[in-house]
Amino acid sequence: MTDESADSTAESARRAKTPTDGAESDRPTETIMLPELAAEETEPVEATPPAGALGLRFVAHSEIGLIRKNNQDSGYASPRLLLVADGMGGAAAGDLASAIAVDAVRHVDTEIESASQLAELAAAIRKANDRISDFVADDFALEGMGTTVTGALFDGQTLALAHIGDSRAYLFRDGELERLTHDHSWVQSLVDEGKISEEEAAVHPHRSLLVKVLNGQPAADPDLTTVPLQLGDRLLFCSDGLCGLVEDDQIAAAMAEADLTAGMDRMVGEALAEGGIDNITVIFAEVVDSDPTDQVMILGAADEREIPAVPPRPDRADRDFGDEDDLDDPATAGAEAADDGDDEARYAPQAPGRARLLRPVLGLLVLAVIIAGAVWAGYAWTRTQFFVGASDDQVAIFQGLPDPMPGLSLSDVYEVQPLALSALPSAYQEQVRATIEVADLKAARETVARLTEAATKGGNGEPGPSATPPPSSSPPPSSAPPASPPPASKTPCVPASKSPKPPGPTC
Repeated sequence: MTDESADSTAESARRAKTPTDGAESDRPTETIMLPELAAEETEPVEATPPAGALGLRFVAHSEIGLIRKNNQDSGYASPRLLLVADGMGGAAAGDLASAIAVDAVRHVDTEIESASQLAELAAAIRKANDRISDFVADDFALEGMGTTVTGALFDGQTLALAHIGDSRAYLFRDGELERLTHDHSWVQSLVDEGKISEEEAAVHPHRSLLVKVLNGQPAADPDLTTVPLQLGDRLLFCSDGLCGLVEDDQIAAAMAEADLTAGMDRMVGEALAEGGIDNITVIFAEVVDSDPTDQVMILGAADEREIPAVPPRPDRADRDFGDEDDLDDPATAGAEAADDGDDEARYAPQAPGRARLLRPVLGLLVLAVIIAGAVWAGYAWTRTQFFVGASDDQVAIFQGLPDPMPGLSLSDVYEVQPLALSALPSAYQEQVRATIEVADLKAARETVARLTEAATKGGNGEPGPSATPPPSSSPPPSSAPPASPPPASKTPCVPASKSPKPPGPTC
């Protein structure tokens, strides 16, 4: 390569860089008119590869991730065409939309004149948009489905790139990473206008809101550009399941890996380590000087989802897909500016409203009322419980539960009886100190009455006999003194609260 040629290539590469801090890109782009699709598809014009043509060696991978239930990403990779599509619109539609896009665009994977590559790629994307429109017209349940498309054709020297949505294409050259695409998201438009920073955009609550996507609606034309490539360049095409979670410096480090497979595995691993909250699709390619094989890889939903046949919508020919010149019409500029302001107000982060602040307070109040009600119900039940115990040196009736909780008494003195604890037999004193549980207040008073009777009959503090021995025949006279009666039991029986007998031992 001559010095003049090298300087020209370096200058082209410099101009191709996409700035990250401005709204406009200085990349040289080709403005083309999208051709009207004929009723029958025509074959692209085949061409001989240019002299000194290079090739692409690639690896590719697509997976569900750790959160999603199905894979709505699709991809296609060959030595001439690299393509990623990220579907949206629900599990029943997102995978279908991305599969339709890949199925329509992959038909341009053939030798095409370099001058025609962008036009052919744009026409294929236009056809994919029409097909999505056909499906929505056939089944209105699919309304709202759409897909991003980031794809490129390579003729051996130049990459013809088409992009719509927030999937991305990167170029890694001489140790530096360059983003080749510009996200079509509302948050990115705020960054372009200087209203928020890249750091704020990364955590913005509406960072997934797209302003341009392939969804079957008019004016869904992609951004088109060309990028000169050179030997050793590396390319990355990925869905936001990777670039939305992994920082650019981490991507650059992975693209610097000597082995393509190792680099791809590293990128996927880092996306999973960040949560794997979305489908992950990666196509990692390197520009080589050898003729590549004809290997073709179809990824994700495009490989798994069958696309049903639906007829073209009858009004397709009458649908106006717009003209870029209309965007600068002074008659509509004011209205569009007002719409932009409305959108900013609608999607800008909002401070929590008063109603949102009151919800947790009301929830806590309801919980407090429930807890207070349960405590009061428990307390009211303890007021129906009674037992007999000792209050200082007096027998007393207590209201509540005899067993306290740590640091909390569950009873209080209801009535102090005119009965000293010391007047009871010792066995009864122990039982009163240990508390005597009864059924209710009446039973408690009956128990106190029996204890009073036991104290009166005890004399020396021991309970008297509970029954009179039965009569017997008189013994013969004897000079021996009469035998003493057997001593009373040392542990009298506990007086039952409902027993009609007076307290005392049961023999």
